Amino acid sequence: MPSSTSPDQGDDLEACLLRFSDLDLKDTSIINPSSSLKAELDVNTKKKYSFAKKKAFALFVKTKEVPAPSYKCKEIRWKCCQQLFTGPTGIHRHVAAQHADEVWHQTASVLRQLAVASSTSKSLKSADKRNPPKECLTQNHDVSAWLPDISCFSPDELISGEGSDEGEVLLYYCYRDLEDPHWICAWQTALCRHLHLTGKVRIATEGINGTVGGSKLATRLYVEVMLSCPLFKDYLCEDDFKTSKGGACCFPELRVGVFEEIVPMGISPNKISYKKPGIHLSPGEFHKEVEKFLSQANQEQSDTILLDCRNFYESKIGRFQGCLAPDIRKFSYFPSYVDRNLDLFREKRVLMYCTGGIRCERGSAYLKAKGVCKEVFQLKGGIHKYLEEFPDGFYKGKLFVFDERYALSYNSDIVSECSYCGAPWDQYKLCSTPQCRQLVLTCPACQGQGLTACCVTCQDKGSRPASSPAQHSFKEECDCTARRPRIPSELSQQAPPPLSPEPRPDVAEDGPCLCERHRQHFPEASQS
Repeated sequence: MPSSTSPDQGDDLEACLLRFSDLDLKDTSIINPSSSLKAELDVNTKKKYSFAKKKAFALFVKTKEVPAPSYKCKEIRWKCCQQLFTGPTGIHRHVAAQHADEVWHQTASVLRQLAVASSTSKSLKSADKRNPPKECLTQNHDVSAWLPDISCFSPDELISGEGSDEGEVLLYYCYRDLEDPHWICAWQTALCRHLHLTGKVRIATEGINGTVGGSKLATRLYVEVMLSCPLFKDYLCEDDFKTSKGGACCFPELRVGVFEEIVPMGISPNKISYKKPGIHLSPGEFHKEVEKFLSQANQEQSDTILLDCRNFYESKIGRFQGCLAPDIRKFSYFPSYVDRNLDLFREKRVLMYCTGGIRCERGSAYLKAKGVCKEVFQLKGGIHKYLEEFPDGFYKGKLFVFDERYALSYNSDIVSECSYCGAPWDQYKLCSTPQCRQLVLTCPACQGQGLTACCVTCQDKGSRPASSPAQHSFKEECDCTARRPRIPSELSQQAPPPLSPEPRPDVAEDGPCLCERHRQHFPEASQS
């Protein structure tokens, strides 16, 4: 496979423009760049010609990859012109012989992009660091200028594989100061629609937070665009994108919006900034810390607390052994939880974790700002990255996600139980009362008995025939919500709760996309 290493490591902007997401393939007048176009380019850009040709070839081959059978999951196959290739030699020969024009066309586009961008590159390097993204993107470029060219793909190629078996869901965030979040919002909306992606993207002056689903080709192009954009190329890397099986079907629609926070903690970023987080630990380092913590004979007297920053309905179906899992319904309650239980963290080493890492960024900053902890650490990449490396590690149960899938499974452990009979069960369903916003754990046996609501109140409402329009518009106040304290106190029980929490119905306040399929307001969080 041709090399994808940039020939000039110091020329950052021109190197980033070699990514597939920035190819401008709309100029059909280019036929053979090896002669006329090459002569038009300056000496510096000519040096990139060989690399550009190799990159275009490699990316064309990459787009022809197809999933291998499940029993050959590590193999890579390629399909092109109705032919299946099982080895790189075959597909390379085929592309060289049958698709030279397409490769030349992409090479020409890369080179022309470099020539046009040379002046922009100089201005980026000399301008004040606060201004170049806004000046070079939002003023000089229309949103459409930062969309990948998809003319070389058929609609079937871009949309096929959107189902849960062949599609993909991306989970990512990037904290960095953005001067024009509304331009980013317009660009992200256009980009996702361009690639037929659904999902949720939150944008603020502090950064971007997204969860999008579609075909693997579409998500791959999306990642290339994000890594190529000068706004994010120095802040994001490929490892920052967590992937899982899914697709556009995992979200009912696309929602992109501008907010004060990219994950709602309820405190202005001007007061608690992402720039002062806890110490990041890799999954391997975090695993060792948890192992050390669990090996202690008396964890109650330990100077370490393993803190789950997620909501109770998330930790209920999966969490780290020995953790402290707050019984909170929203992440915006987390600061109040810390304030009420501040003595619990005094002189402690705190190991924090969440789904993808984003809640820990500002959650750890808030805890550090209180000045009571010895040290505050956070799991880089969250549970998602930990489970990729340690599927049978110290995290037991499922990983809750804020989409139609409800949860991801990495191991066979079941740590929760049916809310009615207490049998092991961890598959959430929405309460059967249409207006309810709760999640419920009810096993097949109890479902067969008609026990499909989150509580007796909802079960009774669901069984009553609707006799007036008012019954369709009531605001749900379930027993299971009313009896839960908004901000729980842990000071009366110093020991972390057991791995399997007490049975109770669940509220899905932080993930409206899965429990408000027909509601119109924007979701609170796209990932955590």
